[in-house]
Parts: sequence; structure tokens; C-alpha cells
Amino acid sequence: MAGHSHAANVARRKNSVDAKRAKIFSKCAKAIISAVKQGGPDPDQNLKLRYAIEKVKGDNMPKDNIQRAIKSASGDKGGEMEELIYEGYAPGGVAVMVTALTDNRARTASDLKHIFDKRGGNMGSPGSVGFLFQFRSVFVVETGERDEDELTELALEVGCDDVQVADGAATFFADPTEFLAVKDGLEAAGLAFISAEIGYVPENDVEVQDKGDAKKILALVDALEDNDDVQNVYANFSIDDEWIDELTR
Repeated sequence: MAGHSHAANVARRKNSVDAKRAKIFSKCAKAIISAVKQGGPDPDQNLKLRYAIEKVKGDNMPKDNIQRAIKSASGDKGGEMEELIYEGYAPGGVAVMVTALTDNRARTASDLKHIFDKRGGNMGSPGSVGFLFQFRSVFVVETGERDEDELTELALEVGCDDVQVADGAATFFADPTEFLAVKDGLEAAGLAFISAEIGYVPENDVEVQDKGDAKKILALVDALEDNDDVQNVYANFSIDDEWIDELTR
């Protein structure tokens, strides 16, 4: 696991989110609607909905928007959305996993293949890169006044099995089933969240040595994230922070 690159990538994504707030809220609402249709509108009885609500809070989706999405789903008689995972490679041998919610898998597959092809990557078959990732609970927080020893002790207390600290941020990792318990524990400790999610974490990162490849990789990730059906994009790249700052201005 690479806590530093994960935190850097989260920061980059947050900057992108700020620039695309309406689209992000639309995707958040879509995730909530899908969860409600699968398990009902009560988050106490629908764990999937509770996970979705906790995640969209990390994207600063207002409470009123969340409630509107739940109400909309409760009265919506439209078709079910499928949760799908797509896998592929970006330039430089970087592995990419994409999670999507769609009502038309043929359209989504075609759109994503086009994005991969147009930006120098290629979409693979199921399982082609999945073995390079672990499904984990991941929390990125501001370290504040806490040092690494204090954060490591806190990680053990709340049930995490790893923590990485770099550049004023700490990334806590835990089993997916421990998401809510760990989040509650970190909140009780007074930590300020940058993000909280259950997602795919690379076991090892690919260090990108060429700035041209870095530019193509970031462009591919941005294009995938801009697709309406895509919920999340995960990749195992490690790009120099200065390059990220320069290439994402």
C-alpha cells in the first residue's frame, strides 16, 4: 500500500471535484438511488445505503441533497441500475479499475473502451488487473498536531491494520467490514476527514518516470471520472507531486 501516493491522489481528485461539483453531486445521488432501490430507504436497515451516505458526506454533499435523493428513489419506478467493474491499463503499464452504475451496460462498455483507446490505454477483460488491488476501507485525514506514533496507536485502537503518514495527511486502512466502526472511532478522536470510502487499493505502485506518460495517465483518469456512469477510478500509479501540480492546473 502507498499512503503517500493515495493521499496525493485524493487531494488531486478533491481539486477536480471542486471544479465539477454539480456532476459529482449527480453521481452521489445516483449511488444513493441505486442503494435505496436495492434495500429500501432506511439506512439503519440498509447497510449499502448507509455506506453510500457516509461516502457522499466525504464529497460534501449537503444533507438536503441526500434526503432528496432518497425520496426520489423511494417514488421512482424506473429500472434498476447495475453495478459494474471495468479493468484496463493506462500508459506506462499503470493498472486501472473503474466502478460504474449504469442502466445500459452496452453503452457504458462502449464509452469506456473509447476513452481508454483515445488516451493511449486499453480496456482489459475481467480479472486482468483486479489481482493487483485489495478491496479496503480507506480513510484519509488531516494529522493536525498528532505525530506518527500517536496516529499508529490510534489506528490500533480503532481497528485499522495499517496507517501511512505523509505531508500533513494520514491514510488509515482497514477491512471493508470495519468501515463504520473505524469511521466512528476516528470521528470520536476528533480527526478531520479528507475522504472516507470503501474501494480498491493497489498492493504496489508503478512509479511513472516519464512526464509525457504522467500527462496521459492523468488525462485518462479525468476522462473516465467525467463519464456519467463512472462512480470511481482507481489506479496504481505513483507520480511526482510537482508533476501532478503542474499537469492538473
